[in-house]
Amino acid sequence: MAALDGSFTTDTVFEVTATDHGFGLREVPVRPPLRKVFPDEDAGPDTDAGDPDRRTVVALDGDELCGFVTASFAPWNERVTVHDIGVAPARRGRGVGRALMGHVVAFARERGAAHVWLEVSNVNAPAIHAYRRMGFAFCGLDTSLYAGTGSAGEQALFMARPVR
Repeated sequence: MAALDGSFTTDTVFEVTATDHGFGLREVPVRPPLRKVFPDEDAGPDTDAGDPDRRTVVALDGDELCGFVTASFAPWNERVTVHDIGVAPARRGRGVGRALMGHVVAFARERGAAHVWLEVSNVNAPAIHAYRRMGFAFCGLDTSLYAGTGSAGEQALFMARPVR
């Protein structure tokens, strides 16, 4: 899964305006288009094995990796958190991400979760649009989550969708 190309290119981003009373989001064009490449991460060993509160789903076409999603359930707040989702560039826009998220929603229902929650960068407009089409809505932000990383200056947007 680490070999999957998670990069994207977008000609819009979501501009975040934070105030003392909340925040606003506005989609704005960027010229030239923004290309985002995520750094390689060492995911470590597979931690899903035998843990009923964690789930990884992999989409394959024969031996070709089309996409994957990892998620976990937290009983204390009845939340399934999507930790990572990736779809191969050649498979984007073909329903792979929707199918993977469908597995996450099924997992959430299986565990008795009230909602599915995820974090996405404000510059990942293609993913934000996809999540909104899948029933996710904005529920918060963190303007400092990416400070000190290669994504410094971006804001983390939190999205959730009910499953009950």
